[in-house]
Amino acid sequence: MRLLASEGYCSSRDGRSFPGAGTVWRSRRGIPPTSLEVMAKAVVLVSGGLDSATVLAVARNQGYECYALSFDYGQRHRHELEAAHRVCRRFGVVDHRVCPLDLRVFGGSALTADIEVPKDRPDGEMSHGIPITYVPARNTIFLSVALGWAEVLGAHDLFLGVNAVDYSGYPDCRPEFIAAFESLANLATKAGVEGTRFRIHTPLIDLTKAEIIRLGRSLGVDYSLTHSCYDPSPNGRPCGRCDSCQLRAKGFAEAGLSDPALAGP
Repeated sequence: MRLLASEGYCSSRDGRSFPGAGTVWRSRRGIPPTSLEVMAKAVVLVSGGLDSATVLAVARNQGYECYALSFDYGQRHRHELEAAHRVCRRFGVVDHRVCPLDLRVFGGSALTADIEVPKDRPDGEMSHGIPITYVPARNTIFLSVALGWAEVLGAHDLFLGVNAVDYSGYPDCRPEFIAAFESLANLATKAGVEGTRFRIHTPLIDLTKAEIIRLGRSLGVDYSLTHSCYDPSPNGRPCGRCDSCQLRAKGFAEAGLSDPALAGP
């Protein structure tokens, strides 16, 4: 099925367009997909954070039948997985799988080893170098697992919330990595060899955090359901000082909004 956008686009700061709440996604003949043919399936990586929740909303808005995949990879806390469950329930995914994959056997990251999470880093420091919160090859690993599930499902589209603008310097969030992995996906799978082309969708990759938040709000994302902090309190309260908290706070401030995840006790 080919999905076409009709209207309702929002514009980014440099004139680029991306689908907003008014976008109507339809089949080629203008008939709702379910009355013409089976909806296209997509595997969406859902971490429970702000970006992945927005990507799930985009995939749903584009008319995909969404299968969500999260990872229990030995991360520092369970709050993001709990958030992933909340987000998936909110958007009514067809299936939400949590894959156990303990990356603590390697460590090497403040998120998977007994290494202190950096706090209060200035903007200039966050935008240069690769921080200790980088989990070695994480997106390569996650996309590989997602690709395997997609092939089983007969899904040809994978959605990922990577961002190369407001991010912490992770090498697996860059367009070059996504292009290389898409090429690999079409070389290394039975479906790819037999002529089915996989596509890796990264609709947020060149948006600022503020643009992502505005897009998500236009698509009905409830950001109070999400969790972004690397080092929260035992009850899940964000620390407000790690890179992820600072980037999230900056995004909401630039969008002229308050962060609903910070409301309450």
